[in-house]
Amino acid sequence: MTFKRIFVTGASGCIGHYVVEALIQETNHELFLLVRNPDKLKFDYRARPGITILQSDLRGIEQFSELLKTIDCAILIATAWGGAQEAYDINVTQTLRLMDLLDPAVCKQIIYFSTASILNRENQPLKEAETTTHDYIRSKYTCFQQLATLKIAPRITTLFPTLLLGGDANKPQSHVSSGVVQVANWAWLLRFLKTEGSFHFIHGKDIAQIVRYLVEKPPAEGQSRQLVLGNQRMTVNQAIEETCVYLNKRIYFHIPLTKELANLIIFVFRIQMADWDRFSMNYRHFTHRYVVSPENFGLPTYCATFSDVLKLSGVRHRR
Repeated sequence: MTFKRIFVTGASGCIGHYVVEALIQETNHELFLLVRNPDKLKFDYRARPGITILQSDLRGIEQFSELLKTIDCAILIATAWGGAQEAYDINVTQTLRLMDLLDPAVCKQIIYFSTASILNRENQPLKEAETTTHDYIRSKYTCFQQLATLKIAPRITTLFPTLLLGGDANKPQSHVSSGVVQVANWAWLLRFLKTEGSFHFIHGKDIAQIVRYLVEKPPAEGQSRQLVLGNQRMTVNQAIEETCVYLNKRIYFHIPLTKELANLIIFVFRIQMADWDRFSMNYRHFTHRYVVSPENFGLPTYCATFSDVLKLSGVRHRR
């Protein structure tokens, strides 16, 4: 295994914790972690030599320009979730600037985290992501569209996670995982509903396994450098049925929840929906033609079923 100098952004987030923990525990690579607040790091970054904390955010990336010229691999996870200006500054301007500061003659790979939300079912850019008022989605779309203009573009491996799960006592919880318990609490009602919709999901620990693999074995020439991360497609109805089995709740009948009925409920109860929420409700099938999980790299999958999702989210199994 060739020794590498790895620069990581976003180490304090959910994915970041899983990725950095794997790199600390399973490699001897030298790690440089760019974090705004080291107090948010729940992993032990003093566990071994070769780990340097750089306290700043992407707005201060210029101060590390000399260091970046010596980096073999950059893992870019940091993101801003809201606020139009902040989202554009962090997710577009400063992320692209960091890539520009890397030396194409030295840096063998950039592992850049985007989101599957900006892709359609054919794994192509989704036109609605370009015009949405959702700051995070639009900024991620914009950044992805500009990657090809960079000198280092041939070295960029773009990862598009689907619904992200993860979090425990030592890691921040993802937005999706925080909602799983609430969904399980509504299983008594949801079991009577049937609706169209499908999705993929992936756990942070499985993402870390894939990143760990890619660090050592970047895609070869001719292989795709755009990877949608997720388990195989699951329908909403399958998820509800699996939840009911897990919670030992019987399903007696189904009431179809059509788009028309959903729109009526929204109208009657005057539910406020942003344009992206409305688009998501009508789009329904957030699935992709080709997704990858650890199994594609000959690795075991940590969270493969919806029962795993419930268990890892802290929902108690009832017999």
